[in-house]
Amino acid sequence: MPDSTAPSSPRVALIGFGEAGETFAASTNWRGHARGWDVLPERRAAMAQWGVESAANAAEALADCAIALSLVTADAALDAARQYAPLLPKGAFWCDMNSVAPDTKREAAACIGESGGRYVDVAVMAPVEAALAVPLLLSGPHAADVAPVLGELGFSNIRLAGSEIGRASAIKMIRSVIIKGIEALSDECASAAEAAGVFDEVMASLDASEKRVGWAERVAYNRERMQRHGLRRAAEMEQSAKTLLGLGVEPIMTRGTVERQRKAADRKHERIEAA
Repeated sequence: MPDSTAPSSPRVALIGFGEAGETFAASTNWRGHARGWDVLPERRAAMAQWGVESAANAAEALADCAIALSLVTADAALDAARQYAPLLPKGAFWCDMNSVAPDTKREAAACIGESGGRYVDVAVMAPVEAALAVPLLLSGPHAADVAPVLGELGFSNIRLAGSEIGRASAIKMIRSVIIKGIEALSDECASAAEAAGVFDEVMASLDASEKRVGWAERVAYNRERMQRHGLRRAAEMEQSAKTLLGLGVEPIMTRGTVERQRKAADRKHERIEAA
């Protein structure tokens, strides 16, 4: 396990230990500095492998922490802030790394602030496979203060987006309209091409108009991402739809992306059950 943090690293609480939490912990040495909590017993059991102490409950995970990373699912982000805000030590940072709408983050920030914590809107701007080098976009009144603390934990690609809570998440959510939307459109196009028996011809036609990456390769990549992460991405895109509605933009295509991402994940489960 790489040792990329100093002995003086701040105590960090990981709230949620899914793909992001495991990837971050696996790429650094937070042993002795990190406690975690997840509602799923199997995820709590996985923490020790990566040097994270498994807490018996959220209160124990948050006790004495200087910084908490909220890494739950999009639909649980606000509930986590509401439930755990009273447990956060006064003055501790709550870094909300979940992919949710600006309004959702502002609601969560109010909960954290009322209990004396310091809320930071964090947008994770690339797949977490990049681990601690993943681009993080920070916003909110405490963004500048938490940046060096995240640096001490080993995060190396941090940018400030401003002092307004919701600004970082607005950038992420609006960007997702294209990123996840293209995935969904490519899956829909490929499904129709396969049904018509013209997949190769359609991919070749698309290749003729854009040569950087072959469309068959791009479609395969998009489909793999959707099948693996479709449910999480659908939840994120629901938050993108909420973002657009808040801006007065009807999210017609974005709603379709929600359904397409969810259906891709459903197809994966159907194959597993049939096997």
